Amino acid sequence: MKLMRDGRECWPMTTMVCLVILVLSFVGSVSSWALREAEASAEFRPFVESIGDRVRAASTTPVPETADAVLVRTREWKWNRYLKSALNLPDWLDLGIEHRTRFGVYDHPWRSNQPLGRTDPQIEQRSRLRFGLNGTSVKFLFEGQDSRTHLDDPGDFVNDTIVNEWDILQLLVSATATNVLGTGLRADLHVGRLTMDFGRRWLIARNGMRNTTNAFDGIHAQVAHAHDWRVRAFLVEPVIRDDVQLDEQSARNVFWGIYWESNQVPWLRTNLYYFGLNDQRTSIVSRQRTFSTFGLRLYEPPKKSWLDYSLENIWQIGKRGNVDHFAHFQHIHIGYTFNLPWSPRFLIHYDYASGDSNPTDSQDSAFDTLFGARHPQFNPIGNFGPFFSHNLSSPGWRILAVPHKGWKVMFKHRVWYLATSRGTFGNGPFVTNTNGGLRDASGGSGNFLGHDIETRVQWKINDNWNFDGGYTHWFKGSYFDRLPASAGLPSGGEKDSDYFYIETTFRF
Repeated sequence: MKLMRDGRECWPMTTMVCLVILVLSFVGSVSSWALREAEASAEFRPFVESIGDRVRAASTTPVPETADAVLVRTREWKWNRYLKSALNLPDWLDLGIEHRTRFGVYDHPWRSNQPLGRTDPQIEQRSRLRFGLNGTSVKFLFEGQDSRTHLDDPGDFVNDTIVNEWDILQLLVSATATNVLGTGLRADLHVGRLTMDFGRRWLIARNGMRNTTNAFDGIHAQVAHAHDWRVRAFLVEPVIRDDVQLDEQSARNVFWGIYWESNQVPWLRTNLYYFGLNDQRTSIVSRQRTFSTFGLRLYEPPKKSWLDYSLENIWQIGKRGNVDHFAHFQHIHIGYTFNLPWSPRFLIHYDYASGDSNPTDSQDSAFDTLFGARHPQFNPIGNFGPFFSHNLSSPGWRILAVPHKGWKVMFKHRVWYLATSRGTFGNGPFVTNTNGGLRDASGGSGNFLGHDIETRVQWKINDNWNFDGGYTHWFKGSYFDRLPASAGLPSGGEKDSDYFYIETTFRF
């Protein structure tokens, strides 16, 4: 109840005392809670600090060799296991997570399966989980992968090179023997589902920039002598990707090969190989493949104040359906690294991949890339990537530099032609709803695809975190102006295309 004093409202003394008591009680409760939290934090602090110490120690702790270490590039498995260290897992157990997010956008699409011809922005995401058991001579590895895209609309370019949800990428056991019979040789055997990189990865690759990844079910073996030489052999069934369902393999699709690498002559390093493929999955006879692929690569790695080079010749023979198959691919580059600030390296290169000029005759000449990667020296991949090592003739040059530790920059210019004007522009000799290829069977559109300039910047903060971004302008050639309407070029597809992307990858 309020009282009046000199015409003003006032609170009775008892009410004011009660309010003071309530305030003091509240302050006391808060103080007691804060004290208890401080005591709990003091008890919890050593635990938090121990996790921090283990995570920091992971940066300097060598990563044990994994079951797939000799199958793929080192950067695919050799990164700090912060999650494993934080959980204080034993040395013989491997646990790691990798995630990449990339935003890419390009305008004026050219593919025949993008009839709307509108700008195509997409956010591509790829997540991987690795779990392994690393014994001295026997190892186990499970690797799962989830690949998906966002912002895509009907009519945008999406296929199984971009989307492959929740799947088993690797599931294998490996066995290793060192100093076999006292010879100093090392022998490895891998059985299960696995990924592989061979040489420059033209024909077999664990895809890097692409959002999905090639995998194989079967067996792989190698014999090696230190870093001097090694011989690898495999017999596998390629995994057939499905956007949503679990991937499968087919006994009607068998792939095998042998690959020899020698580093014994530093200025003449050599790769010599043979791959065989028998793919009879489809009932469409013209798309059945029985190929033998032979290759030779000679190269010298780059170093300062020195000329480096790479020569690779690949030849294919066999059958495509009932038609004789003879095709080839040639690559050459010559580079020089200057002993200057930023270590600039200048390269000139040329690539030629044969194409098929007449799909109705008795000879097929379209080079097949088998299970290789779309090479980043051609163009950024993602949802862009117009150029493949198929029906292609392309000279060009690049400049690379390292302006600061962890930073790399690149500028490139290439000119693009069809190897044969009557062949397909795109991935493979056939135009399908999946690949969106273009073809002028008359050859009247010519073979000039245009030229492009590209700049790329990479920032590697450490082995676990990096950024990558780039921009490409493709000046389209007269081929696109002359294509007949029957080729299916989208509206505006003859106009120049710009592509921009930025991505980040983190591992822990």
